[in-house]
Order: sequence, then structure tokens, then C-alpha cells
Amino acid sequence: MAITISETGVGEQTPNRRRYLILAICCMSLFIVGLDNTIVNIALPSIRRDLHASVPQLQWTVDAYTLVLASLLMLSGSMADRLGRARVFKVGLLLFTLGSLLCSLAPTVQLLIVFRMVQAVGGSMLNPVAMSIIRNTFTDARERAQAIGVWAGVIGVSMALGPVLGGALVDGGSWRSIFWVNVPVGLAAIALTARFVPESKAPRARRVDPVGQLLVIVLLAATVYAIIQGPSTGWLSGEILGLFVLAALALGTLVRYERRREDPLIDVRFFASAPFSGATVIAIAAFTALGGFLFLNTLYLQDSRGLSPLHAGLYTLPMAAMTVVVGPLTGRLVGARGARPSLIIGGGAILLAGLMLTSLTATTSPAWLIVSYVIFGIGFGSVNPPITNTAVSGMPPAQAGVASAVASTSRQVGQTLGVAIVGAIAVSATTDRLRLATASHPGWWLVAGCGLLIVVLGLLTTTRWALRTATATAARLCGEEPPPEESPPVQRRAEQSLPLPAGGTVR
Repeated sequence: MAITISETGVGEQTPNRRRYLILAICCMSLFIVGLDNTIVNIALPSIRRDLHASVPQLQWTVDAYTLVLASLLMLSGSMADRLGRARVFKVGLLLFTLGSLLCSLAPTVQLLIVFRMVQAVGGSMLNPVAMSIIRNTFTDARERAQAIGVWAGVIGVSMALGPVLGGALVDGGSWRSIFWVNVPVGLAAIALTARFVPESKAPRARRVDPVGQLLVIVLLAATVYAIIQGPSTGWLSGEILGLFVLAALALGTLVRYERRREDPLIDVRFFASAPFSGATVIAIAAFTALGGFLFLNTLYLQDSRGLSPLHAGLYTLPMAAMTVVVGPLTGRLVGARGARPSLIIGGGAILLAGLMLTSLTATTSPAWLIVSYVIFGIGFGSVNPPITNTAVSGMPPAQAGVASAVASTSRQVGQTLGVAIVGAIAVSATTDRLRLATASHPGWWLVAGCGLLIVVLGLLTTTRWALRTATATAARLCGEEPPPEESPPVQRRAEQSLPLPAGGTVR
């Protein structure tokens, strides 16, 4: 019989060994999702040749997954708080595994895109729910920051294995085999979750918000479709302009509607907290850079330089390896010093890597490429842990599912936009191997701009002013009066009671 545990006391009731076993099980979900992302990217040229796919269809092969994922993450987070996190987690694993199997059997690129959506429905139930499980298992702020650092490091592991494993599978057989690897991992994760992860729910169940969910889908789908189809249809065509207008109307309606709901899909009050809002935008910027990097780099290495999938994967291995190393170290740094140092280092490194690649040619020195990849890996590995810790730690425990879903949604929105924008930039030159490198330059400027934005927001959202907005927001969410701003003792008590930003240190 399953035992359901409320928010309070989950971490205290779980022995140390079991807590870290739960962390490992949760990390398995992130591993297969991250592996799927990098493996699919490395296989795109092979998919294009085998299924006669166009570049927009390649963009949809990636973006259909991330778009559905981004659209459903917040619903999945709130449903997990309502129905039980372990239960929703297991359903997500089952759907993701089934979707992976269907992708391996897809006879056309259109069906591949559809089956990627099935994967995404399952994937939407994995990462935000797993993060919520971690948040309620590790109740100590310092331990939680370190656990999230391990969680972020798994992204690097999946990125490191994805290109190499995917390249080997594509070289040795077919792109279809890249989806097979998810099946045994997914089945093992289902069995382990059923055995070891305790059930937990929020103290008060949240009601479903179908109108808010529909508005989120319309907003994201209209925006991404317009960006991907813009180059072929025409940016000033009635169809594309109409889609952008529809997205703007959906956004405005969503904000007004959610403010009036008792149990909104997105509680817009969260965004009154500068650290939370900053973490959301930083997540979008970081994953826009990552999505653009993976998409452009895969086409560049295989189409412009003529490398095999395996060799292309080996080229990007240093970038992924640095993410593996830096992620856990950053988790410790965030726990000890707060978010600011990690965000500045990470944003600065992404900025530098993007600038280095703005001069890319078909004959750029391999040493120059590898150095830029290493720097990008340091940047991405430094940015990810403070994003997650700030977003989750700043909310009351009862809101953990929704708060972590907002952070995860921001990641997927960023990656979706990265693929859509850089694909739109490079689409006109992808039939010419020599022109592809030059045509990619605006995409690398976009990556550099994302790094600069991260640095600026990292400075702004880790100030005392930012902490005051977070303290006041948390008090409103709990139905309390925010503490006076002018008293230093009150300020110190606020810092002790609210672990913001990301580790509790304010500069």
C-alpha cells in the first residue's frame, strides 16, 4: 500500500541513504530527457537524408518536443501537487518510454514529429515533478543547493554521453537506434520509483485551470510557428503577422485571467519577486543559447565541415564534460556564496564563447572550436544551478510543484526559441555547405547577447532590493504582511527565514 506524505516533514522522515537514492532516481528522468535532446540533435543530418526532411521539419523535430513540454510543464506540476508526485512521475516515465519506442518506428518525418509530441507529454511529468520531490526531500537549504548541483551536473553527463553515444549509434546503424536507449532506462526508473519514492502531495489540492492552459498553448505555439515559418512565408505576410498578434493577445488575456483566479495555472504574484522573475528570464536566455548552440553546431560540423556523427559528437565532448564538472561545483558555490558569482561567471563565459564563434568559417581551427566549446560548457554549467535553486527556494513549500514547473517551462521555452530563431537565421544557406558557416554568424551573436543578459540580470537580482521584493512576495503568498524594509534586524531575520537568492547570500 502506498503511503502519502504531506509537505511538512518529508525530508526529516527520510533517512540520509534513502534521500540520496531518491535523488538518484529523480536524476534518471533528467538523464533520459537530456540524453534525448543531445542525441536527437546529433542525428538531425541523418534524419534529413533518410526521411527527406527540410530544415523547417528538422526544427519541428526538435521544437515539437520542447514546445509541448513547455506548454504542459506547469499543468503537470500542479497536477502532481494535487494527485501525488510519485504517481504522476511514474505515468510520465511510461509515456516517455512509449513515445521513444514509437519514434524509433516512425516511417515519415511527419509521424516522427507526432511521436516526439507523445514523448513530450510524458517528459512534462518528469523534470518539474522530480524537482518538487527533491525540494520536499531535502528540506535543509544548504543540502538542497548541493542536491540541485548534482541534479544540474546530470545535465552535463547526458550532454557528454549524448553526442558520442548518438554519433556511435548513427554511424554503426541508424538514427532510429538513438530512441531505443531510452526504453531500458525508462523501465528501470519506473520500477525504482514504485519501490523507493514515497508519495507526497500539497496540503491543499489546486483546481485545474483549462482556460489558462489553453492560453499558454496558443501563446507558445503561435510564437514558435511564426518564427519557424517566417523565412519561407515572409515576415510581413498576413499569416505571420496574424500569428504574432494572436500570441500577444493570448499573453495579455492570460495575465488578466490568471490574476482573477483563486487557483491560477500561473500565479502572476510570483513575478513580483525580482529573484524569481530574474531566474525565469535567465533560464530563457541560457537555454536559448544552448538550443541555438546545439542546433547550429550539429549542422555546421556535419554539413559544413563534413564530419561523421561520431566525430561531431567527439568535437562537442569537451563542452559537455565541462558542464559535468562545473555543475556540482556551482551547486556548492551557490550554497555557500549565493547566486551572484555563478551567474556572472556563467553569463560572461557564454558571452565570450558566442563572440569567439561569430567569426566561424568552414576552415576554422579545431583548437579554436574546442576552446570556445570548453568556455561555453563552463558558462552553461555555472548558470543552471542558481536558476533552479532561486526559483524553487523562493516559494512556500506548498507551491513547490508550480514554482519548479515555471523554472522548467522557462528552460524549454528558451531552448524552443533558440532552435526556432537560429534555424530561421540559417535556413537560407543550409543547401550550401560553404555558406552555412558564414550564415550562422547572427546565431552566434544571439548566443553572445544571451550571455550579456545573464550577467546584467545576475547583478540586478542579487541585491538587497531584490531580496526585499522576494520577502514581500513570499509573505503575500502566505497571506501575511511583509516585514518593514527599513529595519536591519528585520532584514536579517528575513534573510534567515527565506533562502533567497539561491543559498541565502545577498550582495
